[in-house]
Amino acid sequence: MSADTDLLVVGGGLMGSATAWAAARRGLSVTLAEQFAPDHAHGSSHGSARIVRRSYDDPTYTRMTGRAFELWRELELDAGAALLRMLGGIDFGDPRYLDAVAAQLDRAGAAHELLTSAEAEERWPGLRFEGQVIHHPEAGTVDAAAALGAFHTTAERRGARLLFHTAVRNISLVSGGVLAELADGSTLTAAQAVVAAGAWLPELLGDRLRLPELTVTEQQVFHFPRRDPSAPPWPSVVHEYGEGIYHLQGGRDGGPGDDRKIGVHYGGRRTTPDQRGATVDPAARASMVDYVSRWMPGCVPTPRGETTCLYTSTPTEDFLIDRTGPLVVCSPCSGHGAKFAPLIGELTADLVTGVGSPAEKFRLSAHLPSPDP
Repeated sequence: MSADTDLLVVGGGLMGSATAWAAARRGLSVTLAEQFAPDHAHGSSHGSARIVRRSYDDPTYTRMTGRAFELWRELELDAGAALLRMLGGIDFGDPRYLDAVAAQLDRAGAAHELLTSAEAEERWPGLRFEGQVIHHPEAGTVDAAAALGAFHTTAERRGARLLFHTAVRNISLVSGGVLAELADGSTLTAAQAVVAAGAWLPELLGDRLRLPELTVTEQQVFHFPRRDPSAPPWPSVVHEYGEGIYHLQGGRDGGPGDDRKIGVHYGGRRTTPDQRGATVDPAARASMVDYVSRWMPGCVPTPRGETTCLYTSTPTEDFLIDRTGPLVVCSPCSGHGAKFAPLIGELTADLVTGVGSPAEKFRLSAHLPSPDP
């Protein structure tokens, strides 16, 4: 088979776009196919603010955050764009979680400090804490929408072909590679393919690969105005409490006041990418109002904006990055992958070029139950 391209990337969200950038930097001919417009909001990669941080209670992810920051800086230089907003990060809540985070930051040599709740409240007026608080400076937000643009322009500069409004309906293995059937009836051939389709991954590969159970949830996010928007912006916050609360400065999505973005990590309504309601649940809004009233007195406890997005999660919330034949399956990123986007692109490009292998916990086999003897 004479392939149309060395590598077909299916999915133009953060992970697919990062893969196109990484592969094009290695000299491969790359075609990216995305079913929607480049700046669509149907999946998990839109918005002006996602948390970036070093704080994890797991050594693999803590180590990966260091390399991810290096690659974010490389992308910024490559694209001539500022993508990171380094405001620092705060973790508090479950003492066992905090102990594990502090241990991993120590092991990684990542700068951090331990504060009492009173010390933290004095340093960041308008926020409330309880127990021990971890602050680390290498944290903040990444502009996801701008990052997509940066991946696209830098990949195109190196010869990548980006096809938007181009839906892949089926992928077949053929002699010498893969054949992708498009919604308009045309086909693309490639020596290899990376499928980074997020919530649409089971639809594309579920009949071809044995995939773990992937749960798609619709997450609800709110923007609350700060009472004094002229005050210095607060760090990003992870509160290991209840359903796992996070909040951060909202950037463009927060409007002219840079309203505070807040949501829960572990909750969310189960859905499918084609059946999501895209409407906010009044009970979720009321819960966030109660939280802001208690823990964020520096915010007006009435949201000025609200939206939804999708999480696609594995049972363990570990990433899914592995290769089988000419196919590489990339992600799902379980709601915490955006901060790793350029590194996930590098890891998938490693699999494509045969120079690396994924962490054991990311392999397909690690996500699947062992077969009966």
